[in-house]
Amino acid sequence: MTDDEKYMKEAIRQAKKAAALDEVPIGCVIVHEGQIIARGYNRRNTDKNTLSHAELLAIRKASKKLGDWRLEGCTLYVTLEPCQMCAGAIIQARVDRVVIGSMNPKAGCAGSVLNILEMDGFNHKAEVERGILQEECSRMLSEFFRELRERKKTKIVRSERIDKT
Repeated sequence: MTDDEKYMKEAIRQAKKAAALDEVPIGCVIVHEGQIIARGYNRRNTDKNTLSHAELLAIRKASKKLGDWRLEGCTLYVTLEPCQMCAGAIIQARVDRVVIGSMNPKAGCAGSVLNILEMDGFNHKAEVERGILQEECSRMLSEFFRELRERKKTKIVRSERIDKT
């Protein structure tokens, strides 16, 4: 197992914490000098906060741990390609490297819709590695959304039965 796979497994553990809260299972860890210095998982619904993405929570913790907003020398591992907000925060935080599990063709900003992480013109670019433990990351997301659709369908059927009585 490579270091990238080892740390992505830790990000997957974080994503499972999100799933346990009925959140979209997205997890993130930040590594500095071979040590995990921060963890985060999606908490938007739990916190009722648009900003409670896994990456932003981990960036906040890593900055506190290092005592600096600059996360130079850090690698961020995330189970799903960052959105535009998170990709922007990663660049603002000067994260050196980003390792992504699954790409997000509908909203990803590390190569799918946009590529903020490697965009010319910004004062910083991150090195990006894509597809680490992709199958496991994608499967976790697919299963979550399949179960969510089934729960919604069951709820609709139940409410239709109630309406008929």
